[in-house]
Amino acid sequence: MSFEIELSHQLGDCALSVDFASDAACIAITGPSGAGKTTLLNCIAGLITPDRGRIVIGGRILHDSARQISVPVEQRGAGYVFQDARLFPHLKVAANLAYGDRRRGQQQGTIDRDGIIETLGISGIMDRWPANLSGGEIRRVAIARALLAHPQFLLLDEPIASLDPARSEEILTMIEQLGRALAIPMIYVSHQPQETARLTDTVITLATPLPQSTSPR
Repeated sequence: MSFEIELSHQLGDCALSVDFASDAACIAITGPSGAGKTTLLNCIAGLITPDRGRIVIGGRILHDSARQISVPVEQRGAGYVFQDARLFPHLKVAANLAYGDRRRGQQQGTIDRDGIIETLGISGIMDRWPANLSGGEIRRVAIARALLAHPQFLLLDEPIASLDPARSEEILTMIEQLGRALAIPMIYVSHQPQETARLTDTVITLATPLPQSTSPR
């Protein structure tokens, strides 16, 4: 699946400007804090409408400001693993995963629910509340929920941030395994070069944020 993303967006005092195209299975997005990494993912997912630009994934136009095209969030086919996971606190793990199943709708795919649960090692925590999960468990459930929606592509916003080294290695290994097994294109945000080097050779580095007084290039 190819990614063609060219957009600009003013966010507070800083300007995000990106222009890249790639057919890599995994694209890493890096850059300093405040450079717009999460904003870029939100634009791709449809949670933010960029000031101008064009987003084409797999030949499908998701956004084109010049042609006044903007596909709704629920129709973009994105599986999004947020940096803060965003599990529903009032639902147990099994119910959080069922939400992913419901988001799939009529879409057919090759995602094996039991296989995902086994690979991510969460079969033993299905009856637990998010408040009672460890950081690593929360990330694994969030990844599973995103995958069970049968996404066309996956957005991962620093999925191992704030985890200890052992849990980080565990989650990163699982992401590698899932990437190979499921062949779902991924855009992976990280500050850490060692993470991105394991996942892909295709790295997009966002520049230091531009001040508001400077026009985006």
